[in-house]
Amino acid sequence: MTSILTYTFKSLPSTSKWALRFSLRPLSCSSQLWAAPAVQTKSKKTLAKPNIRNIVVVDGVRIPFLLSGTSYKDLMPHDLARAALSGLLHRTNVPKEVVDYIIFGTVVQEVKTSNVAREAALGAGFSDKTPAHTVTMACISANQAMTTGVGLIASGQCDVIVAGGVELMSDVPIRHSRKMRKMMLDLNKAKTLGQRLSLISKFRLNFLSPELPAVAEFSTNETMGHSADRLAAAFAVSRLEQDEYALRSHTLAKKAQDEGLLSDVVPFKVPGKDTVTKDSGIRPSSLEQMAKLKPAFIKPYGTVTAANSSFLTDGASAMLIMAEEKALAMGYKPKAYLRDFVYVSQDPKDQLLLGPTYATPKVLEKAGLTMNDIDVFEFHEAFSGQILANFKAMDSDWFTQNYMGRKTKVGSLPLEKFNNWGGSLSLGHPFGATGCRLVMAAANRLRKEGGQYSLVAACAAGGQGHAMIVEAYPK
Repeated sequence: MTSILTYTFKSLPSTSKWALRFSLRPLSCSSQLWAAPAVQTKSKKTLAKPNIRNIVVVDGVRIPFLLSGTSYKDLMPHDLARAALSGLLHRTNVPKEVVDYIIFGTVVQEVKTSNVAREAALGAGFSDKTPAHTVTMACISANQAMTTGVGLIASGQCDVIVAGGVELMSDVPIRHSRKMRKMMLDLNKAKTLGQRLSLISKFRLNFLSPELPAVAEFSTNETMGHSADRLAAAFAVSRLEQDEYALRSHTLAKKAQDEGLLSDVVPFKVPGKDTVTKDSGIRPSSLEQMAKLKPAFIKPYGTVTAANSSFLTDGASAMLIMAEEKALAMGYKPKAYLRDFVYVSQDPKDQLLLGPTYATPKVLEKAGLTMNDIDVFEFHEAFSGQILANFKAMDSDWFTQNYMGRKTKVGSLPLEKFNNWGGSLSLGHPFGATGCRLVMAAANRLRKEGGQYSLVAACAAGGQGHAMIVEAYPK
């Protein structure tokens, strides 16, 4: 492993020096990865602030997250979003006319429904008088939808918000080449037969080469998987550690699914097909089988594989967010409070996936909490290597002092509280919908485990990140 990392570091001039600070000792061992969740018994202060409205999550749902190219492949994004909205209406029985505003996140937009929130809302039967808009912020698009709703409620502009997200990777827009697009637009403007023939005479076969959606960062021209591989190498995260963590995610997700803990999942009758009732990407394997896979991005020495990466996913989610007084007046028993949140951004080249490391201490300080106060952690799992690199970065005085400008390290994340019902590696990651899944997992785990505070965090393309404190609603 030492020789492999040494080889890899030669191609990482800007990050290789990190490796000198991170030993090759295992970040985790089996006993750490599989530690039993602690039972929460202590009661702490509430994070309510004077003269600021309390904002609550009444409930949230998601349709099953499926591997792309499967049961949802013949649908459009607004079909999935509509199903999530319909599921939310059925779960909460909220009168449609009470909803003040609808916000959805998405990443790869369908050009026919650029404002997918509006189309899905109309399809789900919401009033045409209810405004809706769509946001995009890579993998934290749903987080942005939620916090935009929080802002509208906190400012007194709204009382009831529906926030959600959707992604359909089974059918992404593929464009004509720019030369072909230009010719077609010019042909549309041509007024005479001669002008049209002149334009057609310039046609070349290479005009027909399609433009696929970008899989690389625009600013760096590097794919996220390649960046994750470099990050894992820079923080000395081994292939075995990554495979162990991925196996943990799938095993815990399977356990949660079998025990009926994934209560946010609602069935979806796919038109012309069977009813889908559960996530399809949960597939516990074995370390022996995982070890047989070849590197997916940096070949032949990389450590990121299909087994320890999140997979392309189709899915949608939706949440009902209200001012507390409005929820209580309508007879609801909320699940959780949405408290402080932050957004961060950093170098998209070498710190693309370190958003949680930067966001976590900021949101804790903003809320007046410490790592020990958090009962439930729900972090987005883009790659095992990304999660484990964030673990190491947070637990490093050297990294936090030299790169974050902090005097001491953020602290060690307790695995017994971390993603105990699985994560994006196993449950799936529809880019625009994951944020709502994270918050609902946090809220439901707090209720189940008797905790009070949860920390939700995620990285995103562009070197950005998000973190939020979720507080359990008193029983």
